[in-house]
Amino acid sequence: MSDHTHGAPSATPPAAPQPAAGGAFAPLRRPVFAVLWGATVLGNTGSFMRDVASAWIVTDLSASPAAVGMVQAAAMLPVFLLAIPAGVLSDILDRRRFLIGIQIGLGLVSAALMLLSMSGLMTVSSLVALTFLGGVGAALMAPTWQSIVPELVPRPELKSAVALNSLGINIARSIGPAVGGLLLASFGAAVTYGADVVSYVLVIAALWWWRRDAGAQDELSERFTGAFRAGLRYARASRELHVVLLRAVFFFFFASAVWALLPLVARELLKGDAAYYGVLLGSVGAGAIGGALLLPRLRAFATADGLVLGAAFVTAAATASLAFAPPRWLALMVLLAMGGAWIIALTTLNATAQSILPNWVRGRALAVYLTAFNGAMACGSISWGLVAQQIGLPGALLVSGAGLVVAGLILHRVKLPAGEADLTPAMHWPEPLLAAPVENDRGPVLILIEYRIVPEDRPAFLDALYRLSAARRRDGAYNWGVTEDAADPSLMVEWFMVESWAEHLRQHRRVSHADADVQAGVLKFHQGDAPPHARHLIGAERPARATGGHA
Repeated sequence: MSDHTHGAPSATPPAAPQPAAGGAFAPLRRPVFAVLWGATVLGNTGSFMRDVASAWIVTDLSASPAAVGMVQAAAMLPVFLLAIPAGVLSDILDRRRFLIGIQIGLGLVSAALMLLSMSGLMTVSSLVALTFLGGVGAALMAPTWQSIVPELVPRPELKSAVALNSLGINIARSIGPAVGGLLLASFGAAVTYGADVVSYVLVIAALWWWRRDAGAQDELSERFTGAFRAGLRYARASRELHVVLLRAVFFFFFASAVWALLPLVARELLKGDAAYYGVLLGSVGAGAIGGALLLPRLRAFATADGLVLGAAFVTAAATASLAFAPPRWLALMVLLAMGGAWIIALTTLNATAQSILPNWVRGRALAVYLTAFNGAMACGSISWGLVAQQIGLPGALLVSGAGLVVAGLILHRVKLPAGEADLTPAMHWPEPLLAAPVENDRGPVLILIEYRIVPEDRPAFLDALYRLSAARRRDGAYNWGVTEDAADPSLMVEWFMVESWAEHLRQHRRVSHADADVQAGVLKFHQGDAPPHARHLIGAERPARATGGHA
C-alpha cells in the first residue's frame, strides 16, 4: 500500500490571523469562564483554610521540622506521582464529570479531618495520611482544571485566562489563610475544616451548572495505556517542554524552603500564633495579587526569561531576610514582595507551557509540567526540613536563597520558548490509499518516504529532516531514521514507526501548521515534479497452523 503523503502540503488555505486579545480581563466577560473562575476562587479559599489549619496543627502535635516538612510533602508528593496518569484521564474522559467526582472525594477528606478534630483523635500519622489523600485529589484535578481553559476562551485570550486563574488562586491565597487562621484561633480546627467542606459543595454546584459539549463519538478515541505512552513520547521529544521543565524544577526546588518552613518561621523566629501565621500567608497571597495585576505591564518591557530571573532574585532576597528574624511588620512586607515574585514566575512558566502545547496532548503534557513542579516542591520540602534540622532554620533559609540566585543566573542562558507557533491541526495529509480496510489495532506500522536529493543539497536536507524528526516523534512515532540507497545515493528514505494503524491515523490529525512549515522546508530539497513517494508497511499476522492427526 502506498500514497503520496507525509510531506506534500495540501491545498488547504492558511489559518486566518487571530484577532487581538481584548485585555487582561476579557475572559471574565464569558459567562462560563466567569462562573467556573469564581467557583475555583471559593474552592481554593476553602483549601487554603484547610491547609493553614493542618500546617498549624502539626506544630502542636510535633515540634520537629521534619514532621512539618512531611505534611507539606504529603500534599505535594501525590501530584508528583499521579499527575501524568491524571493528565491521561483528563484527555480521554469527560472532564466535567471527572472534576465533579474529584470534588466529592476531596470533600470527604475534609469531612474526615473535621470529625477527627472534633473527637480529639488527630495524630501526626492521620494528618499526614489524610493530607496525602487530599494531595491525590489535587493531583487528579490540577491537569484537568488547566486543560479546560482552552474550551472556555478563544486562543487569543488564553494567556489572559491563565493569568486570571493564577490571580484567582492568589486571591484565595490572600483570603483563605487569613480567614483560616482567624477561624482556627477563634473556633478551632473542626470549624475551619467544615468551612472547606462547604466550599466543595459550591464548586460541585458550578460544575453541575456547566453544560459542556460531550463531543461526537470517535472510533479513534484513545485508551488509557496508549494515551499514556503517546503523552510520554510527546514529552520526551519536545525540547521546548524540556526547557520549561528545567527552569521550573530549579526555581521551585530552592523557592520551596519558605513554604516548607514558614510555620516554624512564624512560631520560632517571629514568635507568632496561628492567627499571625494566617496573616503571613495572606500577605503572600496579597503580594501575588499585586504581582498578577502588575504582570501585564512588566511583559511590555521584560522578556519571559527576564521575569523569571527577577522573580528568583526577589524570592532569594525575601528568603534570606526571614533568616534574620525581622520585626513582624517587616516580615509581612517581605512576604508581600515574595508573593509578587512567586506569581510572576509561576504564571510566566505556566503560560509558556500552555502556549507550546497542542490541544490533543495538553492534559498529559501539563501533567508532566505539574509533576516536575510538585516533585521539586515535595523534594524541596523534605530536603529543607532535614537541612533545618541539621543547621537550624536561619541556615536553611540562607542556603536556599543563595542556591536560588546561582541557579537563576546559570539557567538564564537557557532561553524559554516564545510559544507563538500555530499548533492547530493542519490536516494536510490525505487519507492513506488502501488496498483493503485495515483494522485499527493492526501494527506496528512502518512508514517509508522516498526523497530525491542532489549531492550539494544533502547537508541542508539532512539538517531540515532531523528538525522534522522531532515533530514525527511528538506526534506518535516511537522510532525514526533516515537511510540512503547504496546503489543510488540520490535516493534517501526517511522512515518512522508507530505502534498501530489507529495511532498513525491519529498522527494525521495531530500534525500542526507549525509542523507543516517544517515539512515544507524539507520538501524544497526534493527533486522532481511528483511529491515524495510514501509507503505504509503493516506488521503481517502470522497464519494459524492447521491442525490434524495421523490415522
